[in-house]
Amino acid sequence: MISLFDMFKVGIGPSSSHTVGPMKAGKQFVDDLVEKGLLDNVTRVAVDVYGSLSLTGKGHHTDIAIIMGLAGNEPATVDIDSIPGFIRDVETRERLLLAQGRHEVDFPKDDGMRFHNGNLPLHENGMQIHAWHDDTVIYSKTYYSIGGGFIVDEEHFGQEATNEVTVPYPFKSAKEMLEYCNSTGLSLSAW
Repeated sequence: MISLFDMFKVGIGPSSSHTVGPMKAGKQFVDDLVEKGLLDNVTRVAVDVYGSLSLTGKGHHTDIAIIMGLAGNEPATVDIDSIPGFIRDVETRERLLLAQGRHEVDFPKDDGMRFHNGNLPLHENGMQIHAWHDDTVIYSKTYYSIGGGFIVDEEHFGQEATNEVTVPYPFKSAKEMLEYCNSTGLSLSAW
């Protein structure tokens, strides 16, 4: 079940599909590197952006969102005032600090972020993130930003979510929601 708290979230804009989702994908990728014990072996990261994410990528700041996610930031808590300076540093030095500064890697200006016009096979908002050790890819993952800031990796695309979300005031329609508000005296903001 998806709650209002999933649907309405704090994040950078202008589009949750083009910024919140890609930032979450970047963060998930780095979290995977940490979990798999690969982070310290990574010497370079490269990102391939496809379809709609690519066509509007720079205009919607998809590139910036992915970089900030790789740096370990989350959409709801990223310090937006620090973003311009951080991005300027990455572009100038062609280096990227991953996982909240735990490890620094090459992020070449010419090929750290590549934009492709075509779509990946499963969705128009696709991206592939690759971690390299010297000339060898040691980890690669494909993500899709499927709307509303939600992401799914290629392995789980089309599968039902297995983790049931518990919400404090469940409802299945706007009518039920309003009836609950009337019967309890709670407003939506109290939820």
